Amino acid sequence: MKNQSVLAWSLVVALGGFLFGFDTAVISGAEKSIQQFWHLSAFSHGLTISIALIGTVIGSLVGSRPSDRYGRKNTLYFVAIAYLLSSIGTALADNWYVFLCFRFFGGLGVGISSVTAPIYISEISPAHRRGRLVGLFQFNIVLGILVSYLSNYLLSEFGEASWRWMLGVQAFPSLIFFILIFFIPESPRWLILKKGASEKALAILRIINPANCDSELLAIQNSVHQESSSKRQSDNLFSGKYNTPVVLAMLFAFFNQVSGINAIIYYAPRIFEMAGLGAQSSLLSTVGIGLINFCFTLIAINMIDKFGRKKLMLVGSLGLIASLSLVAFTFLSGNFNGFAIPAYMMVFIAFFAFSQGAVIWVFISEIFPNQVRAKGQTLGSSTHWVMAALIAFSFPYLAENLGGATVFFFFAGMMVLQLIFVWKWMPETKGRSLEQIETSLVMH
Repeated sequence: MKNQSVLAWSLVVALGGFLFGFDTAVISGAEKSIQQFWHLSAFSHGLTISIALIGTVIGSLVGSRPSDRYGRKNTLYFVAIAYLLSSIGTALADNWYVFLCFRFFGGLGVGISSVTAPIYISEISPAHRRGRLVGLFQFNIVLGILVSYLSNYLLSEFGEASWRWMLGVQAFPSLIFFILIFFIPESPRWLILKKGASEKALAILRIINPANCDSELLAIQNSVHQESSSKRQSDNLFSGKYNTPVVLAMLFAFFNQVSGINAIIYYAPRIFEMAGLGAQSSLLSTVGIGLINFCFTLIAINMIDKFGRKKLMLVGSLGLIASLSLVAFTFLSGNFNGFAIPAYMMVFIAFFAFSQGAVIWVFISEIFPNQVRAKGQTLGSSTHWVMAALIAFSFPYLAENLGGATVFFFFAGMMVLQLIFVWKWMPETKGRSLEQIETSLVMH
């Protein structure tokens, strides 16, 4: 019963990941109709597509502030409202500027969600199940992406207004998310850290881990007391004592994006057309990518606590190097053989979902101490989104001017560096409490 409560809370918060994925990918089905509807220039169209990503970067940069000040639960209410207003506002927008504002607001929700949701799940999860439970967030992101692709396909028959339905349908899961947040508790670690509410925290810890709730409460309190002894320095993420988790988070987020994942998610049809496929075949291949992403994320979250984060990353890095190299060599040869490039892309997606995709939000949410976890998650998340924006903006230009082979050789080279990083420097965090991880990574 107790485990079911923790799973239920995690599933509720992971629904924010579903909306994250849906909001990010749904624009792909509507963007051409939006361009035609408002007669947008190339620049205006690019801004329309990227405005949510700009909001995401800003949301990820400021996400720690509401999460620390008002609590993880109250911040999730804001995220739900942002998704709800964005979906309704974009669907009903009567001019382009109103549309931009609501897409930007949805992007803020995505950015803040990428900070707050993994922190919340990490802080309520027993150590031996934390990887799987935090992994539900990523699982729901890819589920949201897949459902948005299918939703776009089904709603595309609604005539000229189909793009409004594509964007507006998100209001239904957003409202469900808002209502369900009422039924989850606040993070016990936040209650102790920011409110000193040990009794409330103990009641929640008793549900999470009844056998060791008292010792876990003591460990959290000791962690807070150690941090409070030099509070000014403790609150500064860049004081020097947190150098190890800071470097780990930034490098992990950096490598996540220089794999080329967002270039492939955003521009898959364009890449497939570069490889000689027709428009319909390209669309079908994109749905295939979404399905494989979903399946291999499901496999990974069921293995992450058994085999550990590091082993998944080692296996994934090798697969990413191989698949990206095959794509690059195929572009170089010019011998596309029909579905060769889509096949290699799907292998890439499988290995990415199995490793980086499943591990990133788990790992970054684990490695920072209670005192600065929200700030650390903000650092990792904002690094991730800034790199995502750079890759998304630069990919069409680089692919057109340098060619597919050069771009994909670059991505493959970056994954060689990732393999070295994982092998040499990435610590294993499976099965350890957040306070145990803090002791091993932070200079006291």
